[in-house]
Amino acid sequence: MSGYRKQEILLETGTNEMEIIEFYLGVQPFGINVHKLKEIITFDQDALTVIPGSGPGMLGTLLLRGATIPLIDLKSHIGHKEAESQGEVRQVVLVCEFNDRVNGFKVDGVNQIHRVSWEDVQPMANFIDQYRPRFTGSVNIEGREILIVDLEHIVAEFDPEANLDYEADLHADEMLEKRPHTRERMKLVMAEDSALIRSGIEKVLTGAHYTDLKVFVDGQQCYDYIQGIRQRVIDGEPLEELLNLLISDIEMPKMDGLTLCKKIKEDPLLRDVKVVMFSSLINEQMAAKCDQVGADGYATKPQIPYLVEMMDEFLEVDKLEEAP
Repeated sequence: MSGYRKQEILLETGTNEMEIIEFYLGVQPFGINVHKLKEIITFDQDALTVIPGSGPGMLGTLLLRGATIPLIDLKSHIGHKEAESQGEVRQVVLVCEFNDRVNGFKVDGVNQIHRVSWEDVQPMANFIDQYRPRFTGSVNIEGREILIVDLEHIVAEFDPEANLDYEADLHADEMLEKRPHTRERMKLVMAEDSALIRSGIEKVLTGAHYTDLKVFVDGQQCYDYIQGIRQRVIDGEPLEELLNLLISDIEMPKMDGLTLCKKIKEDPLLRDVKVVMFSSLINEQMAAKCDQVGADGYATKPQIPYLVEMMDEFLEVDKLEEAP
């Protein structure tokens, strides 16, 4: 499997399915979304440049076709205890791209790609999520419990610049101070499975006076809440007084963001709700998928200032501010 190179994954958009690649640290299986994976290569010690004093998890930089990428040893960083391997260990590197960055992750081998429903992905328990944010959920496949690794969080532990721009230092004063009264009137919901990212986005949005914000840990919980709003619309309440905009991650247990967006945009009673996809997976291919399900906009996760500017535009807060 070390010859894997990324090809288009033929999954119909909005079906609540994903494909994960199963890999091993010792004998324990883990998984990541194939959308993050560019290729799998055999680990070559001679192509590695060690960075002294960088800690056990950061191996150094790996030379890959004339370019260098950071190489992280997932087993060392996650703190996985060495276990007796079944047969010869053939270490490989998962070359991944997300948040407009390419990183390598050394693992002890790969098994295969599985197509699974997000309904079958179980969120991490709240008490575990607080202490082990390196995993976003788990899925049982053929009797094996596979932990889904949060690669974004792991990269941010080594490189703070790869983390969300929580302080939004780009145009921060303008972004946080203008239009407070109209932003406070907006009714927002957010679906995001990462506790770290949820708290970060909530901090920025409330600081920007988008204070009427309800937060959900997966797409299904969010959709159930929106269904309650739908019933109130049927009962005669105006939608614009109940919900104006949804911010959604794409990867989430129970219901992914593309499926959530599709359900909202196909509903005549809800389709006027603005939907912004906010995900580390945004690239040309994923942007096309967002368009297919009717998303109004999308941004990759480091772009917090751009997210707020997009929300201002979709909600027409300038026009509301000028109105008498």
